[in-house]
This record gives sequence, C-alpha cells and structure tokens, in this order.
Amino acid sequence: MSTHSTARPTIPSTREVVVTGIGLALPGAATYGDLLGPLPGAGGFDPASALGGRELRHKDRASRLALRAAGSALHNAGLTDPYGDGAFMGVADSTAVVVSTNLGNADSICAATDTIAAQGVRGLSPLGLPQTSSNVITGWVAIRYRLRGPNLTLCNGVTSGLDALAWARNLIVAGRAETAVVVGVEPANAVTAKLLGEQSTDAAVAIVLEPAHAAASRGARPRATLTGYARARDLATALTRAGATEQGSVGLWLGTEAEAGAGRLLAAPRRIDLEAQLGPLSGALGVLQCAAAAAHFESGATGNVLATAGGPHHDAAAALLLTPPPTRPRPSTQEPRNP
Repeated sequence: MSTHSTARPTIPSTREVVVTGIGLALPGAATYGDLLGPLPGAGGFDPASALGGRELRHKDRASRLALRAAGSALHNAGLTDPYGDGAFMGVADSTAVVVSTNLGNADSICAATDTIAAQGVRGLSPLGLPQTSSNVITGWVAIRYRLRGPNLTLCNGVTSGLDALAWARNLIVAGRAETAVVVGVEPANAVTAKLLGEQSTDAAVAIVLEPAHAAASRGARPRATLTGYARARDLATALTRAGATEQGSVGLWLGTEAEAGAGRLLAAPRRIDLEAQLGPLSGALGVLQCAAAAAHFESGATGNVLATAGGPHHDAAAALLLTPPPTRPRPSTQEPRNP
C-alpha cells in the first residue's frame, strides 16, 4: 500500500478568508497601489526618518521595518485605536502573527558570532541577545500589540511569503485564530548584500486576514480572498493543485520571467515581476504579491490574480490564487464542462 497521499494539498475552504488590512514599509512606494507600477520612486516610506523613535529602540532593523508595516496594516483594517496610542482593539487572544523572512536577523547573528570570536561570550550585550532568535521579529510584533494567538516565523526560501499566507489562513480555517497578521520583511544591510551577491532594498509588508463573516460583522472592507494554494516540486503541479487551471480566469499574474515556462500563464492579460522593479525580495515577495493583488481588485480590473514563486532553479514552487472580495462577482475557477 502506498504511503503517498493523492489528496490535493490546497488550503481548506470551510471558511472564506479575506484581506482586510495592508501596510507597507517600502522605499519609493506610498501605497500598495504603487505596486502595480510604475513605482513613483519618491515619497512614501523613508527608512532614515521612519525607523527611529523610542518604541523602536534596541530592536534590529528587520523588526523595526516589520513594526512599521504591521502598525499600518492594523490601522488600515480598523483594528487599532486611531485617537489614542494605537492600541489593538481586536481580540488579542485569538490574533496570530506569522512572519516570513529568510535573512531578517542574519546581521544580528553575524555580529554576535564576531563578538564571541573576538571577546568571548562575556562580550555579548544582554540587550542584543534577543535579536539572535529567529522568532525575534514575530515576537516584537506580538509584544507591541499584545497579541496572544499563535506566533510563527517561516524561513522557507523563495516560497516563504506565499507559504506564510497559507499557514495564516490555515490557522483561521482550523479555528486556531480569528485574525492573523502576516508580515513579509527583509532588511538591506552589508550582511544581506553579501549573502545575496547584490544590494537589496528594505522591504516590509503586512497583511491582515480575517474570516469573511467576521469582517462583514464589524463593517470592515475586504480587499481580496485567498482561494487556492499549493506548494510542489514544480510550478506546473503547484498551479494545478492551487486551482489555477482555467484558461482566461487569471487577469493578473505576479511572477518572474524565470517562471514563464509554465505556458498557460502567458495568456494572462497582465504580468508584473515585483523583483524586477524592486530587486531581491526573498521572504517579503509573496506577501507583497498579495498586497498587489488587492490593489488589482480595487482598481476595478477584471480577472483573478495568480501569485507564484519558485521554479526550476529552486527546490520548490508555490502558487496562490486570489479572487475578488465577496462583494464583487468573480470569474469561475472551475474546469469547463465538456458539451
């Protein structure tokens, strides 16, 4: 008897999960609508002035970027007090934080190992040690808004951002959380430039996910629906399992040139490669793609949105199908029947 399951590994559909908030900390982009291009290149988020302040003291750069993006997303979703100190007004015990980052605290780890090599462990500062934890970014977001739901960090390579969205949705579908804050973040520094082989940019984006019925009950405006997701060894398989198989149903494909071999995607009316515009995005890519999908729907454009990451040069590929929010009619994602 085979031990391999033949079930389609798509995200469950017992609860419809929608995007209700989006926040960016991305130089050259004032709003997530700018992700549809061309980027204005000026205005918007400025790391030099936006990453200071008492509440960001003693935190690594990736955590500071993530906190700025998460704060904007929660405000955008109507979940923070706009007249006070920005306190969280949702149900903290059932709000999850899921962060996608591959290189987020690599600079802190390298600095700590350099200190140990030169001075021994006694040279380490107690204030800096928390920054060497792989979960430090997720922890700071949860601490800032006193969120006590599940707390996860994904460091999963090129598919990490899409995987984080799927994990967050699974937490909601399974009843482990009623709300999820998903953050994709990568900092720009000498360590990340050395690891990537090129200079990257500071990039942080946060997405708030909720069940559609919960968003409707509090009068929140849904921006997009997470409909199908799959991760597989090759992109063609991931596309099929995610439900992106009907010709003409995709109005926007968010992917790279390296993924163009997946044939059917070339029929999409529009394609945007965010990394071609912004440089290496690593763990932030998939979450930024989700933000761009919401901008696509808000612009009045037609068709679903397909976000893809990975391909033949990576160990896996992932595909996420996003459809318009419940208030708008959506194109069919079902296979057409033979006459």
